[in-house]
Amino acid sequence: MRSFFDWVPSSRATIAFAGLVLLTGCGEKNRYVPPPLVKAGVALPLHQQVVPYLEATGNLAAVNSVKLVARVQGFVQGIEYQDGAQVKKGTPLFVIEPEPYRLKVDQAKAALDGAKAQLVNSTAEYKRQADLIARQVTAQVSLDKATAQRDSDQSVVEQDQANLATAKINYGYTTVLAPFDGVVTQRLVSIGELVGTNTPTELASIIQLDPIWVQFNISERDVQTIRAAAAKQGITRADIINKVPVEVALQTDENFPYQGVIDYIAPNVDPSTGTLQLRGVLKNADSRLLPGYFVRVRVPLFPHDALLVPETALGSDQNGRYVLVLGKDNVVEQRKVTTGQTFGTMRVISKGLTPSDQVVVTGIALVVPGQKIVPEEQKLNAADANWK
Repeated sequence: MRSFFDWVPSSRATIAFAGLVLLTGCGEKNRYVPPPLVKAGVALPLHQQVVPYLEATGNLAAVNSVKLVARVQGFVQGIEYQDGAQVKKGTPLFVIEPEPYRLKVDQAKAALDGAKAQLVNSTAEYKRQADLIARQVTAQVSLDKATAQRDSDQSVVEQDQANLATAKINYGYTTVLAPFDGVVTQRLVSIGELVGTNTPTELASIIQLDPIWVQFNISERDVQTIRAAAAKQGITRADIINKVPVEVALQTDENFPYQGVIDYIAPNVDPSTGTLQLRGVLKNADSRLLPGYFVRVRVPLFPHDALLVPETALGSDQNGRYVLVLGKDNVVEQRKVTTGQTFGTMRVISKGLTPSDQVVVTGIALVVPGQKIVPEEQKLNAADANWK
């Protein structure tokens, strides 16, 4: 009869065999199964004509803005407007003691009348002497005296005419008129104040609000690019001034609601800033635009065909911007691109992409270069490229 210890070797073999079977079973259950391919949306780039915009920042400035000054000496007798009033050209604004200047006009008129009467008399005497000398009944010296007197009286008349004109001008200065349509600032003088004593006294200012200027600068590089594009299309400076539109937006505006035209381009680039100054003029009948406002400006340039992709399809790394495109056997490739301007939710691709490239537009976060995917073809919407 066998003891317990006689069964030990056999038991060990059995246990070893059972372990081998278990290990074999586990190996079959943990076999590597590759994950399913990622699905990603792909689309051809949007190919259409776009109108690029030159974007800049600028400031609004008054077309006309002057200080109203007292050009004659006297006491202020009247202030004919309310501070901040909008007035028309020729509206009386200030009255400066006109009576002394009116009397000088009367005095100059009287002197002129007397000089004219004297000239009539001396002219008649000249004619008499000329007639007598023709009949040889008087001496030449008499005719010479009559001629000199007539010429002297003529010069006095001319001098008195100038004195009268000067008196009338000074009299006109006693009423300060609005030189153009605009808004008058608060007055700087009071009724009864003596003005114009030594130097012209500032009375107030007037600012024209309609139309209004927008002034902005563009870089030297932009200048060269625009000039090159204009030369290709045969566009001259004359085709730009008062013809090319300019659009303006305030800081609180989402779009560009104010429209105008370019009316000035500086003839030289400022070497200290490397920029060229441009100016546009805009209508401002409702006075919503005020001089000094900081504004956003854009100017439409020359239209051209372009490829566009969604802004969300673009990535960036240390080498710049890139897109993911569908390559051979549906393997994703990374393509370096040069980007242009944004239109709506779309971005222009200037270099690096062809119209036949299929760009990954959805599921980008799940895709890496070199990965095979299941492409789902989509079509980009042209309406997404609209720039409001």
